[in-house]
Amino acid sequence: MIPAIVLAAGRSSRMGRTKATLPVGGGDTFLSRIVRTFLAAGVDDVVVVVGHDAEAIVNSFTESGLRARFVVNSDYDQGQLSSLVAGLTVVDRPGVTAALVTLVDVPLVSAGTVRAVLDCYRRTRAPSVRPTSGARHGHPLLFDRSLFDALRAADPDAGAKPIVRAHASAGGDIDIADEGAFTDIDTDEEYQRITNGGRGRSSVDEGSR
Repeated sequence: MIPAIVLAAGRSSRMGRTKATLPVGGGDTFLSRIVRTFLAAGVDDVVVVVGHDAEAIVNSFTESGLRARFVVNSDYDQGQLSSLVAGLTVVDRPGVTAALVTLVDVPLVSAGTVRAVLDCYRRTRAPSVRPTSGARHGHPLLFDRSLFDALRAADPDAGAKPIVRAHASAGGDIDIADEGAFTDIDTDEEYQRITNGGRGRSSVDEGSR
């Protein structure tokens, strides 16, 4: 079993409003688009970590009719790693071999990319798998279960970045042409660009966020 964790607990301070509930086309919000994509890729268990504005996010998502589990990270102000650990606490159980992780900031990734990450892991058993395009690293990331304890014990100030980089490998870095995997929408300017048919911020090292 390989569940997915969506990190949606932050304050969205650069956006100025809650990203998870913003429309992104086709009747979806950022969050419902991500969950829909995971489900379309065959991921049966999607866990969404919420914190700031949690009730509004859950209520908005409920309207989609999609299925996902929610966990509230009351310590979300301690940083993104605290939300990842909260998600791991929920998904880690016997039979789980790895976990997919993505940010609510990256709603445009395709189901094909998710399947490619899963296929790469099943083929190589690389401890971490991430989409790449040149120097860019995107989402979703996949962590083998052997890294869960290291993530739990990581320095909150450094986050997951050192672990991702320490376990990156040629086998786990997969070349992906999907721009959605690298499009991080953090600001209203980037959001307006996306809704007008452009692109958000294309990240150089999204896998280390």
